[in-house]
Amino acid sequence: MTVDDRLGHLDMHGESVTMTFRRRLPYPIDAVWAAITDPKARETWFGTTTIDARAGGTIAMLPHDPPAPPDAKRMTGTILTWQPPSPAGGGSRTAVLEHEWHQRIVEAGVVRYELTEDDDATVLVFTHHGLGLRNAQGFLPGTHAFLDRLAAHLAAEDIPNWNRLYELLAPAYQYGS
Repeated sequence: MTVDDRLGHLDMHGESVTMTFRRRLPYPIDAVWAAITDPKARETWFGTTTIDARAGGTIAMLPHDPPAPPDAKRMTGTILTWQPPSPAGGGSRTAVLEHEWHQRIVEAGVVRYELTEDDDATVLVFTHHGLGLRNAQGFLPGTHAFLDRLAAHLAAEDIPNWNRLYELLAPAYQYGS
């Protein structure tokens, strides 16, 4: 895997799938951490989010997209790891947000945002563990679209339309029967 694979990929673990994206974002780790953990920042690229910012705290998200009933896209969970960017020291700074993912329409899982400082940029490794294969295949282009929206937010650009991104990305994630 390269430092920035635009397309996510799936790894099978029995009946469970892990979806992984790796992005090199040309922004400081503190800016990327804020974009994924600050509810006001998440509102611009993802949707309404509440976070009790600590391990054992809760997270609830209601994405603006896709166009589905709120009860189908609402996600809740407990925060498993809350590790803000470590102080500057001899090595690269890191940060982790990991939380449960409970959503009515898919299997329960765990989402992890792992950040590593890379010179003047940040490498984000995003994983979603626990999905079934069919749901993971459906989530790939949508998650890709959200990560593109995150990058636009960090760049202070207009946030692209999620539905349009999904339509453009979906063909790259077509799987044979």
